[in-house]
Amino acid sequence: MPILSLGWGMRRREFFSVIGGAAAWPLVAQAQQGGQPRRIGILLNAAVDDPKFKTWVMAFLQSLQQFGWTDGRNVQIDTRWSGGNAAEIRKHASELVALAPDVILAHGTSTVGPLLQLTRSVPIVFPIIADPVGAGFVDSLARPGGNATGFMEFEYSMAGKWLELLKQVVPGMTRVAVLRDTQGSGAMQFAAIQAMAPSLRVEVTPVGLRDTGDIERAVAAFARLPSGGLIVAAGGGTVRHSNLIITLAARHKLPAIYNERSFVAGGGLISYGPDFVDQYRRAAGYVDRILKGEKPADLPVQAPTKYELVINQKTAKALGLTVPQSVLTRADELID
Repeated sequence: MPILSLGWGMRRREFFSVIGGAAAWPLVAQAQQGGQPRRIGILLNAAVDDPKFKTWVMAFLQSLQQFGWTDGRNVQIDTRWSGGNAAEIRKHASELVALAPDVILAHGTSTVGPLLQLTRSVPIVFPIIADPVGAGFVDSLARPGGNATGFMEFEYSMAGKWLELLKQVVPGMTRVAVLRDTQGSGAMQFAAIQAMAPSLRVEVTPVGLRDTGDIERAVAAFARLPSGGLIVAAGGGTVRHSNLIITLAARHKLPAIYNERSFVAGGGLISYGPDFVDQYRRAAGYVDRILKGEKPADLPVQAPTKYELVINQKTAKALGLTVPQSVLTRADELID
């Protein structure tokens, strides 16, 4: 199982140094060199104080600087934070399109969809998206064909690795509840987990993420029998209910694996998923190529190339688990 990313501690020091230096970056346009500055829009489905998104955006801005683009000097960057509210996303999407930017960076299906309803000419780069073909955003991964391209959140086959890794940590586990969105990528992730289950002798049960009451009842019912664990798939539903899911896993003593580090930082047991900092860096490369004249239609949608494994040792201890040394040595970060 490839786990190919730098340790979070290294990245954290690196990006906080960038954040510290960000105050020195020009915030308004200065005397231009070589004519009118280019314009980049950024549309995010998160609150302005979301720490993980701030880190990702800093990675994007740092990479842009490495390509020679600096906000306020030769490029103007307009950022909109929606707080995950659909109405705010639509509003900010309209504002950004009206500015006629050279390119828009947009995070996830919830932002790309509204943008494509407004424009089929302004280039759009997504650093993270679940299923761009299934959503109708691109014609194919190799030849997007329209005005949007970027980077996928995961390959569906990766979902099977969640089950494999959780089984390594909890060898006696024979049952797993898979918490996932009921449509779209959630169904595809569940199919990959289900395909892996027989070889590991684990029974899998789907749990749809509808409302808090349904989730609480489903998890409580699953936890009544022994030898169980949770897989929390990628998707908007798991993000919206993240605090509840982490709380339920602790309450019912269920070992759980997630696709994103923030769950483990919040008290979850393990996460294994794409390195989103790397995704934002790569997205900056696509933005640079578009600013230099290439078209999104000709830039293939790419899968992740770096993954990170994070383990919360305090949570493992609370669950009475001893994480195998073979797993600990592969971890990118251990949280105490």
